[in-house]
Amino acid sequence: RRLALMNLAVHGLHGNLGQSYGDTFTNDQHKTLRADYVLANPPFNISDWGGEKLAEDPRWVYGIPPKANANYAWLQHMLSRLSARGRAGIVLANGSMASQQNGEGDIRRAMVKGDVIECMVALPGQLFSNTAIPACLWFLSKDKSTGTNGKVDRRGQVLFIDARKAASGRISRTQVEFRDADIQRISQTYHRWRGSEFT
Repeated sequence: RRLALMNLAVHGLHGNLGQSYGDTFTNDQHKTLRADYVLANPPFNISDWGGEKLAEDPRWVYGIPPKANANYAWLQHMLSRLSARGRAGIVLANGSMASQQNGEGDIRRAMVKGDVIECMVALPGQLFSNTAIPACLWFLSKDKSTGTNGKVDRRGQVLFIDARKAASGRISRTQVEFRDADIQRISQTYHRWRGSEFT
């Protein structure tokens, strides 16, 4: 909590991190929060997240997340905190896009049918310094129609971007990076699909 507060202060931002250190799953200090935007990079594939205590949690609209992996708990938790026009961008392990274990495929299917997944981006391995496993980006949206989030009605559609070979930079033998041009190309793909402004 202190590190997060310090990070906010360094960047000139303010935020309500709750009254004390806590676990967002079992001690949610922001139950009434409804955000227009959520950006998150939760820990990948955590198995000791307390899921056995939360089987009846109202956040699990699309299915009860497996007790041994919090990925789909994170996704549904973020969704539950979005406003009616809210959008979320979440970094997860690449396996979250295809896993069929412990009902994850059923939850993903329900999220697609519920029309809350807007875009998924497969990222390359070796992108992060602390893990070599490939990651992905989930972009969730409560409103994929025209209006605030874009000029093209994308209800009933999901954009998939394969960026596994799009990182043109190399930091070291064991780590790659996206250069500005790589990020711009991926961003333009999304914005053209959505009909939204991109500069």
